[in-house]
Amino acid sequence: MESPNGKSKRSALKVRRLPVTLTSDMRRVITRFFDPGGEARICSIVDRVNTLSGGQVDRLLDEVLAKFRARHVNIASVFDENYRTAMTMIGRSDDLSHNRRLLTGSYLTAEYSIESAALFNPSIVPHHSQRNLPAGAARFIMSLRATGEGHVSSIVFRSGVITADNQIQIDPSGRLARTIRVIPDSQYDKPLFRRKLKDIDVPDSAVDLVLDRLADAFTLTQLEHAITEARDAAAEKLSLEPSLQDIRWLAQSNYQLELPREAEASEVVIFPQTSNESHGIEDLRMVRFVDDDGAVTYYGTCTAFDGYRVLPQLIETRDFSMVGVHTINGACAKNKGMALFPRRIGGHYAMCSRIDGENLYIMFSDIVHFWETAELLQTPKNPWEFVQIGNCGSPLETPEGWLLLTHGVGPMRTYGIGAMLLDINDPTKVIGCLDKPLITPTEKERDGYVPNVAYSCGAMIHNGYLYLPFATSDRITRIAMVSLDSLLNRLMVSLSHKRI
Repeated sequence: MESPNGKSKRSALKVRRLPVTLTSDMRRVITRFFDPGGEARICSIVDRVNTLSGGQVDRLLDEVLAKFRARHVNIASVFDENYRTAMTMIGRSDDLSHNRRLLTGSYLTAEYSIESAALFNPSIVPHHSQRNLPAGAARFIMSLRATGEGHVSSIVFRSGVITADNQIQIDPSGRLARTIRVIPDSQYDKPLFRRKLKDIDVPDSAVDLVLDRLADAFTLTQLEHAITEARDAAAEKLSLEPSLQDIRWLAQSNYQLELPREAEASEVVIFPQTSNESHGIEDLRMVRFVDDDGAVTYYGTCTAFDGYRVLPQLIETRDFSMVGVHTINGACAKNKGMALFPRRIGGHYAMCSRIDGENLYIMFSDIVHFWETAELLQTPKNPWEFVQIGNCGSPLETPEGWLLLTHGVGPMRTYGIGAMLLDINDPTKVIGCLDKPLITPTEKERDGYVPNVAYSCGAMIHNGYLYLPFATSDRITRIAMVSLDSLLNRLMVSLSHKRI
């Protein structure tokens, strides 16, 4: 039987692994504030540095700067910032000489190798700048999950070009990582904030005690004052304290990141900034979202982990200079693996999710940060996905429907990547599914940080091909390509076979 373009419906579906690999680089380090063990330990360090003569301070600082200046952008400013952070912690005035402050700050600074353990779970989207490219080429930006000491995950980036002849060119990446400035949200909307607190089950009595002291729009500083007043007014302070911490935790989970405009993509690191991210930011699924008025926003869904709770987050930016990080809320904002569709459907935002950890769902919302309802899309059907299924990034729009890449977990927790085709106007309707995975780990790809895994957080279509970056065993990232027509034909065939 022939397909509309004359090809056999059961022609071989060829997936080509491209000769491109991205591996972790343990030389890529960032700086972190180093707390040696509380205020008393910090005071001891400050006191010891103060016993040094001016000449000793100058000589020691020169040695530190000589060792670390080339490894970081403006390491002296990092020392100064960490010194000031420490002085705030211990309640001392900032009255030391410039060099003594910097030397003290160097004792309160540590390097962190962001990729030392693994570099994996990539997502790829068209770059926001397509200028100065040859005809038929496309520039992309790729996010990856980087894991270092203590299994703390951050988000890193690479950029590159898909050439007209289907080659992949990855831009060189240096070892430098740029410092990102964190800016708290300037204002909070009280009705929305109250709604978010309800989602995380903060008791109404505690919420009222704090929020009734605030105007409809308030700042983080005003919230802190209200928390202090509520604590002083409460009859049972100990029972109230966990709720007050939850209120502060939620406020600090919403912030802005200011990225250096001159930084290359590979220099940008989104490292955990708040307590709810203390164990990492995981698996960013990027999407280039085009709204009904033509405005373009880059969104990314990810999860923050504090060691106990998983918190879905939404990263959003227009120009990759200011990046908003906000919580995703609502009764169905649960678990991992939320992936936003690249445009509205029927006037609504749409999201693919896995709210129960096992099955695929479709959700709709009028507010991108709130998701209240979900409709079951698919349960595990095939042996290679009997444990669970999920998405591998945001759906891709094609002439035949929404192409949704999936992951399935089978025997021995082996992860494979599959595909589904959804109706273009009603993505709750499945047009077709592959009964076998597109990609599973080859014998050489099975060993790694997490064995037997092939996984992706997002692919890209260009020049009639699907370009699929994927990680193998949480160790390295590769890129595969497959003819879009061949894949769509196979998905359409799966539908006709079901009808027979």
